[in-house]
Amino acid sequence: MNKDIEIITVKALSDNYIWLLRNHSKNLTTVIDPAEAEPVEEVLLKNNWKLNQIINTHHHYDHTKGNLKLQEKYNAVLIAPKLEQDKIKNISHSVEDGDIFDIAGLPAKILHTPGHTLGHVIYYLYNEKILFAGDTLFSLGCGRVFEGSMQDMYLSLEKIKNLDPKTTIYCGHEYTESNLNFALQIDPRNNDLLKFADKILKQKSKGVPTIPTILKDEINCNPFLRTDNPEFAKNIGHSKMSAQEIFKMLREMKDTF
Repeated sequence: MNKDIEIITVKALSDNYIWLLRNHSKNLTTVIDPAEAEPVEEVLLKNNWKLNQIINTHHHYDHTKGNLKLQEKYNAVLIAPKLEQDKIKNISHSVEDGDIFDIAGLPAKILHTPGHTLGHVIYYLYNEKILFAGDTLFSLGCGRVFEGSMQDMYLSLEKIKNLDPKTTIYCGHEYTESNLNFALQIDPRNNDLLKFADKILKQKSKGVPTIPTILKDEINCNPFLRTDNPEFAKNIGHSKMSAQEIFKMLREMKDTF
């Protein structure tokens, strides 16, 4: 990562991650998906930073609850999905698929990833290969399909799979251990997954966040990104199903796991 760029993990609620992106060279600070204002304010105060931007990936309260308090205190601009502007208050700039927008002075491409919500977007800092994925992709998992369709979510994940495999992914929740248990049940003969499991369990034992994750690892280990892999389909006994059909089956299984 660019030495001028720092990303701070801020834990919130029971399992949320808020991300503070600091561009030291430009003296700019952005918060991504502030579930709460208070833990963000603590970091800003400790470092004597001003908050310049607030970024939302989608409208759920556990990603937006801190918006208004932070806006009022720091006069920060709020960037959020255009398709959800009726569900998020005080948006300064609305963004949609294909837009390029500077985040903490760094150009980011906006990708529309419906499924979890209809207007969900993710922010890809393509020069730094950093992705703020919200609740579309988790380590070894993906978001529940609440507002969109299974096809929507499948195609959204395909967009992410097409990014540089070296991309570092910052998602909205610490769901990795539960996702790992599901992945091991589905894909127990995956050697990449078994190695990844060792890493995750070591992180958990030390109380270290398992996020961020790397896209290459997710492509090799995340069952929701492997549905078009013929060997994976064969191993789970569904060689005759399409990738989308396998995805739908897995997502429905995970919903009751």
